[in-house]
Amino acid sequence: MAKGLLALALALQALTPVPKFDSGRAWEHLRQLVAIGPRPSGSPAIEQTRKYIKEQLAANGLTAVEQAWDDQTPIDKVHMVNLVATIPGVRKERIVIAGHYDTKLYRQFRFVGASDGGSSAAFLLELAHVLKGRKNPLTIELLFLDGEEARLPEWGGTDNTYGSRHYVDVAKRDGSLASLKALLLIDMIGDRDLDIRRDTNSTPWLTNVIWETARRQNLDDYFIADSTRIEDDHLPFLAAGIPSVDIIDLDYEAWHTPKDNIDAVSARSLQVVGDVVLGALPHIEAHLSKTLILTGRRIVSRRPYKVLKANAIVPSRKRFRQPMFKTKHFRQSNVTPLTELGH
Repeated sequence: MAKGLLALALALQALTPVPKFDSGRAWEHLRQLVAIGPRPSGSPAIEQTRKYIKEQLAANGLTAVEQAWDDQTPIDKVHMVNLVATIPGVRKERIVIAGHYDTKLYRQFRFVGASDGGSSAAFLLELAHVLKGRKNPLTIELLFLDGEEARLPEWGGTDNTYGSRHYVDVAKRDGSLASLKALLLIDMIGDRDLDIRRDTNSTPWLTNVIWETARRQNLDDYFIADSTRIEDDHLPFLAAGIPSVDIIDLDYEAWHTPKDNIDAVSARSLQVVGDVVLGALPHIEAHLSKTLILTGRRIVSRRPYKVLKANAIVPSRKRFRQPMFKTKHFRQSNVTPLTELGH
């Protein structure tokens, strides 16, 4: 029986045409989001952003469920809202594909966050269009996270990842964490000169699947072999035992400056990430389906993850540790080689 169910799940993948990511549609979403202006948590502009996201999801036959709460930040109490859109699959166990849609609060200049906040939200909206008509072996949940950005100028303590921490806390309380099998986090993928490094905080087998897919598609000039360590919205999921990978380009000159505008981003970069994620998804589903059916056990990380206190000497929001040499295209010689998929 178990083998039959596994065969059915894998057959669904084989019979389903590979969906195509349309960077033109994604680019239009990005343009519309940037046109709204700065979109920090709790602002009228982020409410307008939520309205746009919900309308676009509804146009694809999906309902955005609001997960709303008030959170105390170091400077104020802020109303925040995660948006969740669920695409049913053969099984109730789910893969979450997430990204944040807020922008960092700046008062000294106008920050519209084209890559940092805009690219991830636009990417998820295009995925909604693509995945809605796909035969999905597992349920797919598209998660638009609020409150990723710190309210203070620098990232530290608990002044960050408000939305992801709230989501995981709620999932623990209501029991829905048990059906969450993997997280793919998308953040800052719009850079015209796209360089996505392997995050050493991320789950190794998921990272390997993504990077091997990029290699097969001849996109390894964008998904490069260098490693770094990122603190982002995936950490609360990792701490809860959920396999997670962060797909992010933080080697971005315009990061947290007024230059992070429409001129600094590229539809081509959105297309690259879309092609890789959609190409990797069947391999991720096969790995998870096989584990679920053959073992009947809940999937957990192979090693525990501990969220460490941020290093105070690094004045950044997402803790990005560059290679020893900061030349943009430097290739480290001591990177860990890719291992076999699923290991």
